Amino acid sequence: MKIISYNVNGIRAAFTKGFIDWLKQAGPDIICLQETKAMQEQVAVDEIEAAGYPYHYWFSAEKKGYSGVAVFSRHKPERVVYGTGIEYMDREGRNLRLDFKTFSVMSLYLPSGTNINRLDHKFQYMHDFYDYVHDLKKEIPDLIICGDYNICHQAIDIHDPVRNAKVSGFLPEERQWLDAFIKNGFVDSFRHFNQDPHHYSWWSYRANARNNNKGWRIDYALVTEPMRERLTRAVILPEARHSDHCPVLIEFE
Repeated sequence: MKIISYNVNGIRAAFTKGFIDWLKQAGPDIICLQETKAMQEQVAVDEIEAAGYPYHYWFSAEKKGYSGVAVFSRHKPERVVYGTGIEYMDREGRNLRLDFKTFSVMSLYLPSGTNINRLDHKFQYMHDFYDYVHDLKKEIPDLIICGDYNICHQAIDIHDPVRNAKVSGFLPEERQWLDAFIKNGFVDSFRHFNQDPHHYSWWSYRANARNNNKGWRIDYALVTEPMRERLTRAVILPEARHSDHCPVLIEFE
């Protein structure tokens, strides 16, 4: 089973940059998207279906052109859960979960705190999401939460940890939250296989950051501890360039 997570920074823009041809070539069983910035009716879903994904689900923000998540699957899920049931979260279309027989997968788009007015909102979301997932794991022990967490976990996950120490996405409080979240029963699938530096999933559009690989690793596929032994591969795919992010991939039995 191959799952890809990808913040596309606008699904319609990604389409114009060859996203569908890339998707056919990459060939995941499931792809979790974040920051779709579109309603389903605004997207050429016939192209998605023709690419081999008859099952596609969309959870868009109330505000048009903002946030939003989606999941495309080759396989029909047993259940689809839109949102968390927490109203302020669900207005922004940030969580979508598909339940299959032996695992569940969630597409997550955790808020950014780069706008100072949104930092408190991000911390509230983090607090409530932690509690939500803590309870969810009791119901669903084999859970994958893919997505843009908008947080670098450790210094190895960011190109300049010193100068970014007071920037949202690498604040001590954010890092502590992610550390506690992972230690509460999750495995960082990429770090399970790879402890090397200089692997990132997001780059600023400024100062030629991507070509110089001055990036941040803020996109993760976290799996619950019961799935650890099922993991067979986890990689980052920086050659895909439809967004300021790149996809992250996991494979498991």
